[in-house]
Amino acid sequence: MKVFGVDFTSSPRKSKPITFAECDLDDAVLTHIKSGQIENFELFESFLDRNGPWIAGFDFPFGQPRILLENLGWKSEWESYVEQISLLGKAGWEDLLRAYCDSREKGNKLHFRLTDRLAGSRSPMMMYRVPVAKMFFEGAPRLMKSGVSIVPCRPNKSNRIAVEAYPALVARRWTNQGYKNDQKSKQTPEQMESRELILKGLVSQSVDQFDVSIVMGSSVQNAMIEDPSGDTLDAFLCAVQAASAHSKADGTLGIPKEMDPNEGWIIGAPKALP
Repeated sequence: MKVFGVDFTSSPRKSKPITFAECDLDDAVLTHIKSGQIENFELFESFLDRNGPWIAGFDFPFGQPRILLENLGWKSEWESYVEQISLLGKAGWEDLLRAYCDSREKGNKLHFRLTDRLAGSRSPMMMYRVPVAKMFFEGAPRLMKSGVSIVPCRPNKSNRIAVEAYPALVARRWTNQGYKNDQKSKQTPEQMESRELILKGLVSQSVDQFDVSIVMGSSVQNAMIEDPSGDTLDAFLCAVQAASAHSKADGTLGIPKEMDPNEGWIIGAPKALP
């Protein structure tokens, strides 16, 4: 089974491309094949069109919080609101979010999906610092148009399967310290040490943690450790999440039945609040 992990960006370019990890999953053994870069959305769309079977973990929110849709008076069905947001255009979507947040009291501006609260991830409405709302706008409509099976938002019979990943969920198994930064002035030796800890943990303990064992060469590990942006590591962590989901014996991909498919679900998120 081909497995991909995709570290997404809302504005891919040569200096900050979409980064992916390509792996093979054979009998619960995940082998890293290569890392690659996608410098524009046309190439990303071609990436989605490649023949299956494959499963890929994408590091961007697939859905928006139900409370946002209810407050806007929109239909909550995933395809309906993704299409509606896509028709707004990028500027229209951002203007809508700004106006919505400006109209609400402090502390109740950015909503969270249940899966965001369980995974400790950011609100998919967030546009600044980590612009996940922009990533949603660029990513979700392209997934929908590609015809892939988007689990759990819009599953179908395609043998190309897309799941929502969040690499921090994997990284936190071995460190709660920062392990990456795009700004050169904020890149530290401690972050490199954290990347090394994450990779050592993955290679030695992945069977216990994720139901798969990992095979990757030392040169690949070193390249990920030496990448201060963390993009190559994050892409691989997304692949680990996708492989772990695919390895679930019950075929659920680890997604609980109680979740809201129109909001989506982060693979590997806890199923209940602690």
